[in-house]
Order: sequence, then C-alpha cells, then structure tokens
Amino acid sequence: MKSMTGYAKTQCVVGGRRVTVEIKTLNSKQMDATVKLPTNYRDKELYIRQMLNQLERGKIDFVLNEEPDNAGGNSLNRELVMQRYQELRELTSQIDPKTSNSELIAIIMQQSDCWMNGEREELSEEEWNTISKVISDSICEVDATRLHEGEIMKQDISKHIDLIESKMKEIPQYEKERIDNVRERLRNNLSEIQAHDVDENRFEQEIIYYLEKLDITEEKVRLAKHIDYFRNVMDNEPSCGKKLSFIAQEMGREINTTGSKANHVEIQKLVVVMKDELEKIKEQLGNIL
Repeated sequence: MKSMTGYAKTQCVVGGRRVTVEIKTLNSKQMDATVKLPTNYRDKELYIRQMLNQLERGKIDFVLNEEPDNAGGNSLNRELVMQRYQELRELTSQIDPKTSNSELIAIIMQQSDCWMNGEREELSEEEWNTISKVISDSICEVDATRLHEGEIMKQDISKHIDLIESKMKEIPQYEKERIDNVRERLRNNLSEIQAHDVDENRFEQEIIYYLEKLDITEEKVRLAKHIDYFRNVMDNEPSCGKKLSFIAQEMGREINTTGSKANHVEIQKLVVVMKDELEKIKEQLGNIL
C-alpha cells in the first residue's frame, strides 16, 4: 500500500552548473503533473513527463532549477570579456592612449552580459544522461516516501477494520433478546386492540414471517466477506486505493442495512460505531494510491 503524498529533492553539478530537482506529490483522483523547467530544457519536458508516469496517480509538482555552481552566484564569461577588452583597447588607443588596462577592465565588469547568470543554450548528451539519472533517483525517493507513509496509514486503517469486525461479532448476543422483544411487542399490540381467541400457530407463523424480513444473517455474512477481501487487497496489492474504496462502499451498504433492520437499541449502537469507523477509513483511502 502506498500513499499519494511524497517528496524528494536531489542535486547534481553538470558543466559548472548546479541542477536541483524537486518533486512534491499530493492526492488526486487522476494523474495531474505540473512540470516547471528552464527554457533550455523545454525539449525534455515530454521525456520527463513519461518518467513521472511511474508515480501512477496524484497531483505532482516537478521543478528543475539550474544555477552557477559558485559562491558568488554568477560566473564570468571570459570569452566575451576578452572580446570587449580588445575592442575597447583599439578604440582608446586612438582616442585616449593613456587609458589604463584596469580602467578598461572596470568598464567591462559593469556590463551585465559579461556575467553568465542565465541558462545554457543546449545540453550535451552526457550532461542530459547525468540529469536524467538525478530525475530517476528523485522519482525513486518519492516512491519510497509514499511506501513508508502508506505503511503507516495501513496500520491505522487496520485498527478501524478490526474494530468494525469486533462490533459485528457482538451483534449475535442481542439477537435472541431481539426476537423476544418482537414477539412481546406483537402480543401487546394484540392486547391493545382486545383481540380474542388468537390462534397460537398462526401467531407464531406471523412472527416467523416478520422476523425473516428483519433477519440480518446475510448482511453479517457479506460484511465478514468484505472485511476479509479488504484485508487481502490491502496486504497484497500496492496500488489499491480505488479498489479499497469500492469495497468500503459495499461494507457501508451492509452496515446500513443492518441498522435499518436492527429493531434493537444495542445493535443500533454497534451500527453507529461501525459507521463511524468506516468513515474514518474512507477519509484515509482518499490519499491511498
């Protein structure tokens, strides 16, 4: 079992640039990926989206940033500086030969385009292979965090399932009293209308017919099977969120029918607890992959 919530952040240095890959995932009914890239990576977006498909489902925010790998933040475009210096040296030799080299360099250093703070125009195949590996590692890390959180959620859901099962097993202790109550209520109703010469055999037949309509044996059997199936799917299928939601719906149907047929206050109390526990499970399932 995996959660749809995950996070990873990885870095690498390629061609004197620090590349940072950050992935955040949240719950969503479908695959919803947002990919943010520097301009020079736009031709890689489709490939990155194909890689993100490994995460199967969820709202995914993918961000790739690139910046110079130096303490000052920007790196010097040496080729452009040398070009500008030669141009200025030729110009000043004709206008003001006394201009010093340091003055020329100071002028050049003030020109923003002499500092490489932008993006590279293109990536080499070797650079992309390195970055692709970092993206793949990030996806694996996200998957690992999803699995870890999923195991925590599984333990919590198991507690709720166990409680539903335990409450279901408490129902039989009240069923004899429930039948006796129905029989007594019918007799009281007959007394109130002053019915005489009641045929006991017919009376018992009517009670049996009435109790058959209120019988919850099938509901208990089906609920027990749904609980077993729920546990089996939870233990053996990694991407089981949608299936577990369907099973939970079926469990809810059996619990509701049991409540409508209960005709006994203690059974009704058990049904309320089971419904409450099932709602807690459904809340968790909304974040299960």
